This record gives sequence, structure tokens and C-alpha cells, in this order.
Amino acid sequence: MADTQDPRVAVYLDFDNIVISWYDRVHGRNAYGKDRQRIAENPHDPEVVERLKAAMIEVGAIIDYAASFGTLVLTRAYADWSSPVNAEYRSQLVARAVDLVQLFPAAAYAKNGADIRLAVDAVEDMFRLSDLTHVVLVAGDSDYVPLAQRCKRLGRYVIGVGVAGSTAKSLAAACDEFESYDSLPGVVRPSTTKVAAKVEPVAEAPKADAEADAEAEAPVKAKAPRTRAKKVAKPPEPDATVEQETTALTEQDEATLLLERALRLGHDKADADEWLHSSAVKTHMRRMDPSFSEKALGYRSFSDFLKSRDEITELEETGHERLVRLRER
Repeated sequence: MADTQDPRVAVYLDFDNIVISWYDRVHGRNAYGKDRQRIAENPHDPEVVERLKAAMIEVGAIIDYAASFGTLVLTRAYADWSSPVNAEYRSQLVARAVDLVQLFPAAAYAKNGADIRLAVDAVEDMFRLSDLTHVVLVAGDSDYVPLAQRCKRLGRYVIGVGVAGSTAKSLAAACDEFESYDSLPGVVRPSTTKVAAKVEPVAEAPKADAEADAEAEAPVKAKAPRTRAKKVAKPPEPDATVEQETTALTEQDEATLLLERALRLGHDKADADEWLHSSAVKTHMRRMDPSFSEKALGYRSFSDFLKSRDEITELEETGHERLVRLRER
């Protein structure tokens, strides 16, 4: 039976909101609005795929952050899952036991579709599940301010998560605690250099067209530039395969990343240099990934597991108490 003293957390994700906000954060202000029609009409276009991939949401980082507050009782994500943009996340969400709530757009842009359905479900859960202690709202719309205030009046601790620059200040103020998605452990912040590098090939395209038009008058010379243009377009393909190979992690690597993320979240809630109880760190790791087991990884105890990661951890054993903290790199 679950411990009644253990905090119990409900997570609600306005998935369209977080995806669109992060897309604009990566590619520039109102980028999704400009690309919306192109994405809907040709989602398999190489350039569209590349831009979507660059703005992928790290769902695990959000779920792990929510798990740092207590046991996850329910986790729901609201969106139109038939949309190609959202469909890419289905397997990732299902793997983290997230309930996918389907929203069929009644209008062109389904205005307030997720807002109203999410708010109704959240308020119903407040009365139906009296043991809920924390509510995590993953959104940035000011429409959620009344929901956050109602949850607080009903005695719940409200945590908001939103993308920096796309979150209403009123929503952050309405929450007991608010965290930017950009600062969550495991999230790679967008860099301006990457965006600039992707814009350059688009800017060069008109030059190639102009050269082709100018050379149309001289058919003999037209063949050489075209073959050169094809050679320039091929290099990105091997780079993409290399990136896919480097993302493959072993179970040991995944356990190391899980430990590092748990320690960072633990330090965020306390002082940066404060020692953490190893038992609390293990509990947090099990909340983030219930399948974690140091014995399955070949270690007799959790202390042995920590000692094997001495490149990122510092241990202190005083009597029966074992303390750990993240080593400064």
C-alpha cells in the first residue's frame, strides 16, 4: 500500500502549447505560424523534417522534473495526436506511461480546445482524488491562471513549466513554483549558431536558380554547375547517420545520466554544495525511472553503484549515514 505521507503528483501537459512555444524558441519568433501550412501539407519534406527534429521536446526531462516532487498519480497530455507534429511523440509518451487525450479540432486552429478540456479534467480530479498534493501544469498560456488559482484554493501545491519567452508572467505568478523548460536537466538549450547555419543553405538557393536561368542561354555550360550543385547537397546525409549512432546509449550510460539528473534536481531544491542522502537520491531515481536497479547493472548495493561513478559523484560515509553530492567538473 502506498505511503499516505508521500506527496502525490498530477501532471497536465498542453502539448500543442509546449511544442509550438519551443519551436518558436529554436527557430525564431512566430516561426511555427509561418511554417504551419508547410508542415501540414508536406510533413515529410527534408527541410521540414530537419526543422522539426531541431525543435523536438524532451518529454523525459519534464516527467523526471515532475517526479522530483513525489509519486506520479496521473500524467495526461492533450493534443490532436493525428497531427504529424504530435504523432512523432506518441511512442515517447507511451513509454513514460502518459495518457494521451485526443482532441479533434472543431475549427481551423481548435482555439482553446486543450485549455478547456484540461481545466475541466484537472478540477474534476481535485475533487475525485482527495489525496493529490501537487499539480504540475505544463503550459504557458495565461488562460490557465484561473485553474492555477483554483488548485491553490483547494489546497494543492501548483508547479508551472513553460518555455522562456513564451510564458505569460501572470501564469508564473499564479503558481507556487515555476520552472522554465529551458533550464530542466536533460534539455539542450538552442544556440544561435545552429540556427544561423541552417539558414545559410536556404539563402544560397536563389543564387543557384539565378545561375541556372543565366546559363539557360548557353546550353553547353549548363551541365557543369548542375553536377556541382548535386555534390554540395549530399554531405548532410552521412552527418545525420553519425548523429543517430552517437545517441545510442548503453544501460550503464543511461544509469549515469539518470544519476546525474537526480543529483542536479536534488541540488536545485537545496544548496548547490549541500550533501544529499543516498537513499533519497535512489528514491528520486526510481521515481524518474521505475525500472532502475543497481543489482540489474551488476552492483551489490547502491553505494557500490555510486562509487563506480566517482567521476561525477563525491561520497561521504559517517557511521550508518551515506551522503553524496555532484562533483564539480
